[in-house]
Amino acid sequence: MVARQAGPEDADELVRLRAVLLRSMHQPHWSDDWREPARQALLDELATAKTMTAFVVDRPGGDGLAACVLGTIETRLGGPGNPDGRSGYVFSVATDPDMRRRGFSRACMTALLEWFRQQGIHKVDLRASTDGEPLHRSLGFARTTDPAMRLRL
Repeated sequence: MVARQAGPEDADELVRLRAVLLRSMHQPHWSDDWREPARQALLDELATAKTMTAFVVDRPGGDGLAACVLGTIETRLGGPGNPDGRSGYVFSVATDPDMRRRGFSRACMTALLEWFRQQGIHKVDLRASTDGEPLHRSLGFARTTDPAMRLRL
């Protein structure tokens, strides 16, 4: 199977798969008010794929997507471990439950990592779920010692 780069026409399915991911991570019940802004962001970003892109595997039979991964390029002030300050960030690695264990997420991740390489990115971060950690480790990711913190404004 081959992952393909997503286009704006995939925005609805990418939002649907993000909901699959969020539910699998036992997120509390939410309203659907996030879906339209997410869809609009995807329409804008996927049209150019300059700093954000997605790779997908189509569902066998052609009815929607089976799996996806999204990635973005972030720019921060450089430092010793990353002089140009550009980093890749992976998010929304999702596969429909009935499509799991077929290599679809691996195909999407492999394509995204190649895209990052083509963009000159040398450092890629992600937050792995317990289910996703074996895949990410097999691709070379390792846990870091950096503590993550968050403030909601």
